[in-house]
Amino acid sequence: MNSLLKITDLHVSVGETPILRGVTMEIRQGEIHALMGPNGSGKSTLAYALAGHPNYTVTNGSIEIDGVNVTEMEADERARLGLFLAFQYPVVIPGVKVADFLRHAVSNVRNPERKEGEGLIGMREFRKEIRDRMTELGMDHEFARRYLNEGFSGGEKKRMEILQLAMLQPRFAILDETDSGLDSDAVRVVSEGLAKLSGPQMGVLIITHHERLLEFNPPQFTHVMLGGRIVETGDSSLAHELHANGYADVRARHPQAAAENIQAEAATA
Repeated sequence: MNSLLKITDLHVSVGETPILRGVTMEIRQGEIHALMGPNGSGKSTLAYALAGHPNYTVTNGSIEIDGVNVTEMEADERARLGLFLAFQYPVVIPGVKVADFLRHAVSNVRNPERKEGEGLIGMREFRKEIRDRMTELGMDHEFARRYLNEGFSGGEKKRMEILQLAMLQPRFAILDETDSGLDSDAVRVVSEGLAKLSGPQMGVLIITHHERLLEFNPPQFTHVMLGGRIVETGDSSLAHELHANGYADVRARHPQAAAENIQAEAATA
């Protein structure tokens, strides 16, 4: 039986400002979902709320993984259950090498009961695995010796996110505008990397404004978010339509959500 990420009537606020107003979605292992919508619609808020960011408060609804309610869990607990978030703006961590970071992360995810200071995954096993993964993704092995995201180009930061994805092998991966700020060549590299990793053991939610990331990763489901709600769901043809025509027709079909989207944009400006 495939694992299930179930989001039910999710309401989320940032400070005193409500952003999500009742999001319901189900993602199964092996499925690719695209989430699209204009600025201020709540896409990134959903990503951070799913990952457990402390600044995003769930005021109603629930998030479940295989029937386990994770709504009140910390971010690291959710990661151990198989949830992964690739950031739109990855954090720079000076002094921490990529290989050291990944060795600790992999050890924690594969041994959820591990306490800090206890045994890490064996060095020989880890080195072989990270080299194999980097070769598979077309990455220079010297990349692992660099400090995490320090001095990285935009494309290198996003490839680092894909390398994490390859090493952690989560059940559910959320990609928050991974294509943002990248040129066409970098988007192609990241898209091809994701395509190599996605499969029956991983459910994927791709949050994007554009269609480029979806060319190599066509979604079975495309969701349109407006005013903190999912107002429409379709297949990959809906993503093509939005890319070609924008959101004017969606706003016209959902005037209340469109008005709430304008209010949300003004509140966060």
